[in-house]
Amino acid sequence: MARGFFNVPKAVNEPVKGYAPGSPEREELLATYKTMFNDNIDVPMHINGEEVRTGNTKNITPPHDHKHVVGQYHTADKSHVESAISTALAAREAWSSVSWMERASIFLKAAELLAGPYRAKMNAATMIAQSKNVHQAEIDAACEMIDFFRFNVEYMTDIFKDQPASAPGIWNRVEYRPLEGFVYAISPFNFTSIAANLPASAALMGNVVVWKPSDHQAYSAQVIVDLFKEAGLPDGVINVVYGDPVMISDTVLESPDFSGLHFTGSTFVFKELWKQIGTNIHTYKTYPRIVGETGGKDFIWAHNSANPLQIATAITRGAFEYQGQKCSAASRAYIPTSIWGDVKKHLEAQISELKMGTPEDPSNFVNAVIHEGSFDKIAKYIDIAKEDKDAEVIIGGNYDKSVGYFIEPTVILAKSPTFATMTTELFGPVMTIYLYEDAEWEASLKLVDESTEYALTGAILSTDRYIVEKASKALENAAGNFYINDKPTGAVVGQQPFGGARASGTNDKAGSAQNLLRWTSVRLIKETFVTPTDYKYPFLG
Repeated sequence: MARGFFNVPKAVNEPVKGYAPGSPEREELLATYKTMFNDNIDVPMHINGEEVRTGNTKNITPPHDHKHVVGQYHTADKSHVESAISTALAAREAWSSVSWMERASIFLKAAELLAGPYRAKMNAATMIAQSKNVHQAEIDAACEMIDFFRFNVEYMTDIFKDQPASAPGIWNRVEYRPLEGFVYAISPFNFTSIAANLPASAALMGNVVVWKPSDHQAYSAQVIVDLFKEAGLPDGVINVVYGDPVMISDTVLESPDFSGLHFTGSTFVFKELWKQIGTNIHTYKTYPRIVGETGGKDFIWAHNSANPLQIATAITRGAFEYQGQKCSAASRAYIPTSIWGDVKKHLEAQISELKMGTPEDPSNFVNAVIHEGSFDKIAKYIDIAKEDKDAEVIIGGNYDKSVGYFIEPTVILAKSPTFATMTTELFGPVMTIYLYEDAEWEASLKLVDESTEYALTGAILSTDRYIVEKASKALENAAGNFYINDKPTGAVVGQQPFGGARASGTNDKAGSAQNLLRWTSVRLIKETFVTPTDYKYPFLG
């Protein structure tokens, strides 16, 4: 077994394709987008490898063209969820006994398929139904998903190599077994890679999974299922259900065999699920593992030693890429008054150049927010800022949902550090800035740390190393992913394991061995080669 460890391919990050005008990858992707946009996909549920169609369907519509229907997905009733659980448990006996090398080969093959023949299809599905532009789809649906598969295999081998010491005459070893039961994966709309990784990371470690993707990610979820199937994932290992999230979760959490929750989504929902698991704790055969990455109110803090152009660029990229719908997106900033004029000048120039529209036009930096509910919430808070004496909308502020759910990149200047948009998670293209007096930079750090319940990502900008050190210490609990002289987004698997604490999650770091360990149950085996026959110890004489 040990020899096999050294034969696993070394994980490397998948290169990001440029999609420059006239490039082959650009032509292939746009042609694939056009074909898939005009198809009518029928997305079934997947239970024990069977396509399950109930006839109870909901439409899949692009956020940037919400009157256009690109397909539909089928939804479950309670019996389908129960079937997903029972078939997962039936598959567990065989899957948990499969060698780690065979499991690894499936996901390494999935990575290669995605790097090649599935790349354009996965990216196009993400662009169509999740309204990501060419670049955002590429770094998410292609590169990050590939990286998850490759690096998780490497992390798994590192975990298995971690063995205890053995004394003379004794062999101590540990087995990293899958959990006894099934894992429930709930994934979000905003990252196709996360949607794939939540069930895949548990499955890689030998677990079976009931997976509920976001309804707004059903198109790319179907491509993920196709990818797993072609890579050789056995039937029943990952079962996919859609529908009423309350009914599905209630059914799953009623099962005595529920053994783990892998979640990315809202803080409120995660807390409610945690509470429900606690209420049902006497039902379960094992103590369930609970792993979640939840909300954020991610920050940028700048010192007066920072370069104003770099601050503006961090804001533009950090706040407005993918319409501010990244878990890590910057939505509040603290800027010293002495450099605000220059920062504002650069920010206005940059945002004025941002084009907004359909992902089919690669020149569009900004696309649509995910659905009408999100649009309405963001618009409401923009209107509050327009009307409140403690705030001023200084850039953008317009929105229109007649064709798609489009909201302009918006910058709000807040007079109060506790203004609503400084503290409320909006998940949209809205950045709120609070100006502080230069001499009060230490007090401003306290505001950053204490103004919200979240601690997902944050960034500081300064060219003064003493300031960097003090700010890093002051904000050590304010962000699980902390960035110095950069934007707070863009974590890369294998380089920046991702996750936050406080109300932002359990900080189990997706894209790391730490996360994979949560899906194992360790058994220690001690083997004695020459077994004692005399009970007496020397002290007895």
